[in-house]
Parts: sequence; structure tokens; C-alpha cells
Amino acid sequence: MTRPAIHRIEAAETYPLRHSVLWPDKPYDYVQVENDAEGQHFGAFVAEELVAVISLFVTGPNARFRKFATHPAYQRQGIGSELLHRVIEQARQLGARSLWCDARQEATEFYHRFGMQPEGDVFYKGDIPYRRMHLAL
Repeated sequence: MTRPAIHRIEAAETYPLRHSVLWPDKPYDYVQVENDAEGQHFGAFVAEELVAVISLFVTGPNARFRKFATHPAYQRQGIGSELLHRVIEQARQLGARSLWCDARQEATEFYHRFGMQPEGDVFYKGDIPYRRMHLAL
């Protein structure tokens, strides 16, 4: 595997991947988050191509990541893992004591590998089951 280069990017740079990977059947503006301007956005690049994105929001001791998407051609190659490691470290550097996300149920095993634990019951966004995942930092 070629290690990706991970850089901060602008919120708008995340939208194409957010849309094509997470919600291709929804309008393009569906993938924009109301507080995107307050977040830190990271992209993983392979040969100058943006192949994965994630957005981090820190409020006091709590951090949340949202809209984590990896292009299908680059999934299961460790790129998303490197990106999530970077966001966990960034949350710690910013003083967060906990990190959470709303994960698609099918991805919970991925998050377990980072020590994240499920909280609460399964819930739905449309017809997609989700689970809140949490990590003490």
C-alpha cells in the first residue's frame, strides 16, 4: 500500500466524496453540515488525488467526527485507518477527552479496532441503521 498524504482541506473540498460515497441518492447539499465552517477537515491523498475525507468538530472536552468517506476504489487499503488515527490525535491535541461518531451499523467493527465502543440503541437515518460509537481519549 502506498501511504497517503494527509492534509487539512476546506469543507467544500469534502463535499464531492461525501456525496458520492455516503449519500449519492440525496441532493448534493444534503452532505453539507450546518457547522462545517467550525470544523477541521482532513483529506487523504494518493498521487495527488483526494481519496478519503473526514471532518472533526471539537467543543470543549468533546470531539465528534462526521462525514467520513473513502472512495470505493481505495477502501480496505488502510487509508481510512490512517485518516482516523490522524483525527484521534488531533482531537487529543485540541484537549478533547472523548471522541464520538454516529457510525453506520455495517462499519461498527472498523471502529472497534480503534477501541471505540457502542453507546445506546441502533437508530436510523432514512433506512440505514446507525450506532453511536465512543472513545475515551
